[in-house]
Amino acid sequence: MKIKKLREDLEKYLKKHQLEKKYQKAKRLFEENPFHPSLNTEILEPKHLKIYSFRIDKKYRAIFIYTNNEVEIITITNHYK
Repeated sequence: MKIKKLREDLEKYLKKHQLEKKYQKAKRLFEENPFHPSLNTEILEPKHLKIYSFRIDKKYRAIFIYTNNEVEIITITNHYK
């Protein structure tokens, strides 16, 4: 499953929080196997909205949707805020 290129604001967020390498590793794992155990991929509530997340590291998650056989990251969040 291919992940679309990130928006500029998300690229800046990754850089600000020094997550570029971790995101690239998570992206590679996701594109090979969206349900790789270390990603902890899950559907978010309410489930009918079909919004998902995967783990970048223990603190940060990428929130995404499926669009036309691609994945679009809609935001990157601090999981504990």
